[in-house]
Amino acid sequence: MKNIYFLLFFVTSFGYSQSIQLSPSAELSVITCGPSDVDLYATFGHSAFRILDIPNNIDRVYNYGTFNFNTPNFYTKFVRGQLLYQLSAYDFASFLYSYHQEKRWVKGQVLDLTSEDVQKVYDFLENNAKPENRLYKYEFFYDNCSTRLYDVMEKVLGDKLVFNPLYAKEENLSHRDLIQMYLANHPWGDFGIDYALGSDIDRKATSRDYLFLPDYVYDAFMEVKIIENGEEKPIVKRTEDILLEFDDIPYKNSFFSPLVVFIILASIVLFFTYLDFKRRSRNRLLDIILFSTTGLLGIVLLLLWFATDQTLTVNNFNILWAFAPNIIFVFVLSKAKNSSIIKYYMLSLLLLLDLLVLLWIFKIQIFSIALVPILIALYTRYIYLWVYFRKYQIKIKD
Repeated sequence: MKNIYFLLFFVTSFGYSQSIQLSPSAELSVITCGPSDVDLYATFGHSAFRILDIPNNIDRVYNYGTFNFNTPNFYTKFVRGQLLYQLSAYDFASFLYSYHQEKRWVKGQVLDLTSEDVQKVYDFLENNAKPENRLYKYEFFYDNCSTRLYDVMEKVLGDKLVFNPLYAKEENLSHRDLIQMYLANHPWGDFGIDYALGSDIDRKATSRDYLFLPDYVYDAFMEVKIIENGEEKPIVKRTEDILLEFDDIPYKNSFFSPLVVFIILASIVLFFTYLDFKRRSRNRLLDIILFSTTGLLGIVLLLLWFATDQTLTVNNFNILWAFAPNIIFVFVLSKAKNSSIIKYYMLSLLLLLDLLVLLWIFKIQIFSIALVPILIALYTRYIYLWVYFRKYQIKIKD
């Protein structure tokens, strides 16, 4: 796949065409591609434009979802949200071949536009595909390969378009709700998204917001009207099954899902905590692992929040359980000199977990269900440590 994207970058760098006069039979289509069960980034599907003009031997796709793997500091820019995406214009057959190889369906919606309007959109896309114009700052929910399609039509055709917000049958969904509909085969990806993205994506999405998903772009265009000669008419002239649908992607019920793995880990924590309770002791190694892990995970969240340009990783209340100061406090625990400090620190951690539960109950942020066993384990361990250190006021001797 990396070679394909590099080839597209090469082709579009040196092979973009000059805008020409299209024939009266030229057609503009909205292309929607099905999801993939292999790669997480492809699980939401894809959208693009197609210009077909047989008399001029043009069959060209305009794809806003490409980027250059040879960008300096590629991975650093990707993580920090600074990687620029680009519009690539190339032969539709090459585009279609990659989706056939991945066994993903492709549908087209041929738009009922005048020759003048098709020409306007074509000229806009050709100009936008030039090296000096094609780069843009990608944002998954608000500016991606799918949202750009209606944005382009709106820029070019303006008030001639009539958007119908009722196309979105599912109401009162958040961005998190919308993406989780596509993640049944990616449980770890689902957990990673819930861990890394903050509370902002739990706000109710508008019908226009739904357009970050290709399926909803398809549904939206089926309801869009265009005004011609003072009358509204559907913008879609006909639909096409360009690549037929393959068999439905089967649900993969992986045993090693986050929920199962975290239940196992939580059981280990609870087991050793029970042994400590029976022996009236404290397992130092367990505490070192527990506090170091939650502290490191908290540092990652803080970096995503404050050290990147990502807009979706802010206001993330996972920091209430993945608590960054734990990485420092692990040294205090390892020495265990002052019981008062440890006792009040444990009480603070318990209050933070209480706050997280309240945020979850009031749907300020929705957390992964796989987090439940982890929260139970942390809560139990923190209570035990609070009780354990509460018995001692000055010195601790294990």
